[in-house]
Amino acid sequence: MTKRINLALQGGGAHGAFTWGVLDRLLECKDLEIAAITGTSAGALNGAALKSGLVQGGRAGARACLDHLWHRMGAVGDMRFAHWLAGLDAAPLLGALDWIAPFSPREAMGQILSPYSYGPFYRNPLRPVVEGFNFAEVCADQGPQLFICATSVRSGKVRVFSGEEVTTDAILASACLPNLFQAIEIEDPKTGRLEPYWDGGYTGNPALFPLYRPELPSDVVIVSINPLERDELPRTPQQIQNRVNEISFNSSLLRELRAISFVQRLLAEGQLEAGEMKRVLVHMIADDDLMRELSVNTKLIPIPQILAKLKAAGRAAAEQFLEQDSDAIGLRSTVDLAEMFG
Repeated sequence: MTKRINLALQGGGAHGAFTWGVLDRLLECKDLEIAAITGTSAGALNGAALKSGLVQGGRAGARACLDHLWHRMGAVGDMRFAHWLAGLDAAPLLGALDWIAPFSPREAMGQILSPYSYGPFYRNPLRPVVEGFNFAEVCADQGPQLFICATSVRSGKVRVFSGEEVTTDAILASACLPNLFQAIEIEDPKTGRLEPYWDGGYTGNPALFPLYRPELPSDVVIVSINPLERDELPRTPQQIQNRVNEISFNSSLLRELRAISFVQRLLAEGQLEAGEMKRVLVHMIADDDLMRELSVNTKLIPIPQILAKLKAAGRAAAEQFLEQDSDAIGLRSTVDLAEMFG
């Protein structure tokens, strides 16, 4: 029997290659149907590639499109990314990067230059990658619904792009780290005014509320690439910066999960009638042990050997989810929100 799910894809720079691996494995599972995707930053790129590939060539097309995306990401050459590390071995690099590069490229560049300092020489290195998508497929009526999250610079609110709103600029806006890239300006259809946008991770990483539509299934599978917990107190400047980054980019997701937990409790206690609010079933695919070995540095290192290691870890995490939790789809959550927020 086919099980319908929604996917919620977190952002996290090059760590999004973990999501590539997760999706690669889920696409091999023919009894899973992806009804909708919400994604931010790297999750937005993964979501667009997944949707385009499914429309173009089904599951095989989606896997090929994701492969193509991350091979292109591994070839992005820009001084803001640490490609000078490309010749090093991946395994020791993951654990020792904070000693090899004690300050992230983003931090170093942010202290020297604003992205507006480049003047007419400024280029967004992700634009050629995103322009490579077939937007007729990305925005097609067929296939899963796709939602892309970005943050309005002026209002500080999340904006969710869907349908024909999903353009090159919408995806670039979702992945726009403000100390690396110039804000992406997109016309507001209501006012005609150009509105600047930054990375969607600040307000929705990713936004879950678009998945509450009545026609969509109850099950939301979150692919998490920012660990929720770290036991050890951060003490070095690099550890502190890294944990601040993780907390910042998890805060919006935790707020939405808390709201889901609250609704679940009201439904369980009979304070809400069935059907009054949607019962959302939450699942999560993650490898927090691996992600705790990494740092904000590796988010800016899209070099092939690290991307390959992350993809393999994503496939393994998805395999574990399919073995342990897939039977619960359609029946119950496999994330204990009551315990999480108790």
